[in-house]
Amino acid sequence: MKKMYSPRDFNKQPRKNTIKKLLNKCKKSTTSFLGRFKKQDFPIHQNTTQLNISQTPMAKNTKKQKVRRGSENKWRRWSLLILKIGAILFAIGLLVAIGIFAYFAKDLPEPGKVNTRTIDESTKIFDRTGTVLLYDIHGEEKRTIIPHDEIPLVAKQATISLEDHNFYNHPGFDVKGVINAVLSNVFHVGGGRGGSTITQQFVKNSILTNERSLSRKIKELILAIEIELKFSKDDIIGMYLNEIPYGSNAYGIEAAAQTFFGKHAKDLTLDEATILASLPKAPSRFSPYGSNRERLKIRQEYALDQMVALGYISQEASDSAKAEDVFSKLTKNTENIKAPHFVMYVREFLEEKYGNEYLEKEGLKVITTLDWDKQQIGERIVHDQAFINKEKYNAENSALVAIDPTNGDITTMVGSRDYFDEEIDGQVNVAVRDRQPGSSFKPYAYIYSFKKGYTPETILYDVETKFSNGDDDYKPQNYDGTFRGPLKMKEALGLSLNIPAVKTLYLAGPQEVIEFAKQLGITSLNDPSRYGLSLVLGGGEVKLVDHTSAFSVFANNGIRHNKRSILKIEDKNGEIIEEAHDSEGEQIIDKKYVTMLSHILSTNKYRAPAFGENNPLKFDDRPVAAKTGTTNENRDAWTMGYTPDIAVGVWSGNNDNSSMNSHGVGANASGPIFRDFIREAYPEPSNKEFPKYNKDENQTDKDILDGKKPKLEKTEVCEIPGEDDEYCKANKYCPDSKRKKRIFIDTHNILHYIIKDDPQGDDPEHPKDDPQYKNWEKGVRKYYEKEDDKIIFEEEPDDCEKDDFEKYTAKITLFIPNSIDKKSLTIKVTPETEYDIDKIEYFVKGDKVKETKDESFTYEIPESQNNKTITVEVKLTDNGGNTASAKKDVAVSYATSE
Repeated sequence: MKKMYSPRDFNKQPRKNTIKKLLNKCKKSTTSFLGRFKKQDFPIHQNTTQLNISQTPMAKNTKKQKVRRGSENKWRRWSLLILKIGAILFAIGLLVAIGIFAYFAKDLPEPGKVNTRTIDESTKIFDRTGTVLLYDIHGEEKRTIIPHDEIPLVAKQATISLEDHNFYNHPGFDVKGVINAVLSNVFHVGGGRGGSTITQQFVKNSILTNERSLSRKIKELILAIEIELKFSKDDIIGMYLNEIPYGSNAYGIEAAAQTFFGKHAKDLTLDEATILASLPKAPSRFSPYGSNRERLKIRQEYALDQMVALGYISQEASDSAKAEDVFSKLTKNTENIKAPHFVMYVREFLEEKYGNEYLEKEGLKVITTLDWDKQQIGERIVHDQAFINKEKYNAENSALVAIDPTNGDITTMVGSRDYFDEEIDGQVNVAVRDRQPGSSFKPYAYIYSFKKGYTPETILYDVETKFSNGDDDYKPQNYDGTFRGPLKMKEALGLSLNIPAVKTLYLAGPQEVIEFAKQLGITSLNDPSRYGLSLVLGGGEVKLVDHTSAFSVFANNGIRHNKRSILKIEDKNGEIIEEAHDSEGEQIIDKKYVTMLSHILSTNKYRAPAFGENNPLKFDDRPVAAKTGTTNENRDAWTMGYTPDIAVGVWSGNNDNSSMNSHGVGANASGPIFRDFIREAYPEPSNKEFPKYNKDENQTDKDILDGKKPKLEKTEVCEIPGEDDEYCKANKYCPDSKRKKRIFIDTHNILHYIIKDDPQGDDPEHPKDDPQYKNWEKGVRKYYEKEDDKIIFEEEPDDCEKDDFEKYTAKITLFIPNSIDKKSLTIKVTPETEYDIDKIEYFVKGDKVKETKDESFTYEIPESQNNKTITVEVKLTDNGGNTASAKKDVAVSYATSE
């Protein structure tokens, strides 16, 4: 809506006087321009007395000079002709410009007669039902006109420094700006915007519309020239500063000073004045009550630097103003507003698309995606739990976002515990700020690894591991400092273990995971070179609203709907300007991989060993998938999750990035908010379920991918004599003295069995070529060696064979006398063998008389062998199959009873 403005001291003289002035100036300028050339001292036009050159001694040289002088005179005549033609063309151009001026001026109001103002219609922002008014942009204008001499000099200088350096020298327009506008509108060359002067901006704001066209630009130029002719520069800057919007419904410098600093404009300090001067360019984006204070501070410091460059202030004054904590001087924002963080999020979007003036004047009706009932529930839960967190975890703030996964609607957005709490910078919308996500980023790496061919059953070693990361080595630790050995991916993610997560990121590919996260809806992570393998532990930064939007893709089985905050916009006449339409969305990742992830994140038994059986993420009445995250030094605590109906993200911490205490982790600080919001905002669970995961449907015939963990069982083995660390599986050939218990394990890190980018393909021919192989393998071996120092990294050995122990022989020594004079002969032996004795056989004269294991035997000599020499032989057989024998003759002679 056009807004008319009438300065109270506009001159009433008709516009034709202005045109006469311009014509007179043109005439005088042209006459003066041509007159300057007539007065030039050109010798060719002077009546000089000719010398008789032939009579002078220098006659020859004089002839040369005469030829040269003639050439010079000819050049001067052509130069004068060209200058005359240029002057005529200049005069014609000026007359044409005046003609254009007159043509457009006839339809313009005389500045002195513009004494009416039409009523602006404000833009209203509603909830999704169109019945709850959330905010009125801007409602009734707050404006107080003050004389320009009551506007502080620093406010004028700051505005000029930011918007129009040449204000005190130009005639109302900037030549470069005009040329740029012509090129853009006529020839479609350039950026489409000329550099408007303060005078032109005043005209645009107070008299003309915000239409972008060449004709409007010409009218703006005409009125700017007229105003420059009728008013002093101080009057113009004064009118401008009384006119422009500063945001928060404040129009003019006086209203802005009162609104933001609670004082009159004349009392503004340098730091305050430069903050206010920084606002008109984008009042919502730069609002000191909004989320972009850093941008506002940068613009303020730029203004101070420009003031120094233009000589308005000293460097010392600039440095002093920069050092001031100007935001601490702000008054409390008490705007009548519902869902303030969401409203400002919507307003900033609208302002960037339509422009601030359009919003404030055109009476738009904006129907948003906000569910007011759920918003109130979210605000209450965040507010109450944040104060509990403050006492228990030293966390003063929290934020929550909820998104409908079926269409991308932002149904709830709570940017802080209290928008109006200045002690915690409550106006800052943490939902749209970059924060490190901690372990809540891990699902992106895991699900992408599933897409590449890994499975939830894939075995990864949670062992102390050093990662080669460019020029640096990286050695992450788990949250509890322990290592759990071989784990399935689903177990590692449920326990939120860091080392398996970093390995998963490496297997999935860091750059590929970043690109995938962007496809899901993450808008940050724009400098991939900054992020290494620590990315999966939250080394990058994400926005809560983006993070929630990405998780909503998982809730919708891999289909993405861009997040949206606006359903419909109508103009003041009820005509629809734009309207959101539901679509089928875009399939970002196949449903089967989302099924794997949802199974892991919704199964309590995977997280229970770390979080306890009855943790805040356990829901018995509905399927809920959730992942927590905590950053280094407990600066950020997250809980991200979803049901089939809604995706919810919660952040807790401190806006100043200070640490919580050691108990301020995602499950403790944000988990209760997540749980309470789902239960209260959605008290009746739907009948929807996550798709069922069946591991048998994902078999790969590779043990490492199918979840077959190595077994640690002790095996009885035998050392092979003469061979260092050579064993065979103990059997009868192994002497008891050589038997030992050992653990044989033929296992390696995952890179030994798969090609990283094609895990289900062929086995690698040269697995050790992978740059991480050496360190990963070292970690595996070191882990098992700590578990049991008797472990051997080989397959279980084969059974022992006799040939393995050919060095082991048997020996037997026979102890009997050479002769005997009695009937009883005691035979003693000493067997020597590494094995157990199988048998000892006793022979007399070739006949076996006894078989035993005993080492002595008494032989009763029969009379038939008396007075004879008998041969005694013993044979030893051991359990190793070795034999030995010994024999000896004994002379027998004993007395008989006769």
